[in-house]
Amino acid sequence: QVQLVESGGGLVQPGGSLRLSCVAPGIIFRRSAMGWYRQPPGNQRELVATSTAYSNTVYAENYADSVKGRFTISRDNAKSTVYLQMNSLRPEDTAVYYCYAKSAAYGYDYWGQGTQVTVSS
Repeated sequence: QVQLVESGGGLVQPGGSLRLSCVAPGIIFRRSAMGWYRQPPGNQRELVATSTAYSNTVYAENYADSVKGRFTISRDNAKSTVYLQMNSLRPEDTAVYYCYAKSAAYGYDYWGQGTQVTVSS
């Protein structure tokens, strides 16, 4: 059973920042596109950001329009960890955030357990 372990969620005021972390097994991390989805209360899960590796140093990043310019996804290969830096947080960013690892070539996608982010004054 592959486990993705997330951390970093919490309660923050509007305009504040949080950084989410997700640790994956090394072999999974190296093979996978890594990313984050979120599920706001009463809504469907939606894509937030993805990071696809084309080499050890070249990555392609994509973001939902709603988070462009505020959120940044990054990878630390040495720690097999993907991060989501969230700045200028808004109440509408409130959601459970899920990390995922996906590989079309190897035919899998794995998910973390989710971490709650609440933006409220």
